[in-house]
Amino acid sequence: MERNWDLSEMTDGKLYTENDLARIGCNDCEGCSKCCHNMGESIVLDPYDIYQFAKAGITMEELMSRAVELNVADGVILPNLKMQEDGGKCYFLDENGRCSVHSNRPGICRLFPLGRIYDDNDFKYFNQIYECPKKNKTKVRIDKWLGIDNINKYHEYIVIWHYFLKDIQHILKGMQDESQIKTITMYLVKLFYLMPYDVNNEFYLQFTQRINKVKEVIG
Repeated sequence: MERNWDLSEMTDGKLYTENDLARIGCNDCEGCSKCCHNMGESIVLDPYDIYQFAKAGITMEELMSRAVELNVADGVILPNLKMQEDGGKCYFLDENGRCSVHSNRPGICRLFPLGRIYDDNDFKYFNQIYECPKKNKTKVRIDKWLGIDNINKYHEYIVIWHYFLKDIQHILKGMQDESQIKTITMYLVKLFYLMPYDVNNEFYLQFTQRINKVKEVIG
């Protein structure tokens, strides 16, 4: 999800790579879970997130039945985590305020309090210094913070997905037929989210095959 923010007002003024240290660690986190409450529609899921949920034994159908909803994000229909009506907390928080899917949590959750800024077919990270209320944070290397295997491959995937969505947005903006727009957007939802991933095989190959399928169908 794209946002127009003044980074100078919300960050430490630095941009980071996965190999850099950033002051984001919290050794005495007591699980206040403020970062898991009242997030609205901001926790947008990407295909890798769905793959990770599948590895945890949670299908997209199960997600849609309780924890995920579809909304328009930057002109494209995408799924996002749904907050509970009672208390506005994430559906995956347990009674102790801890994430019940922590090892398979979505990428945006892994990022917090980091964000991404894209430029020149790549991206870097920025540190949202006011998002977490904890003080005296420690420096942590970003790839360790994210905790994702094969971080270089993941970085490449995030770039491809981001600019793929940008291209789709550009295509849709040039179309006038609302029914055709809906057909394309729902096709993308089915292809990248509803069609199951094989958790016994690498995600990135499956993702590439689906991207290539879109190129064949849409051009």
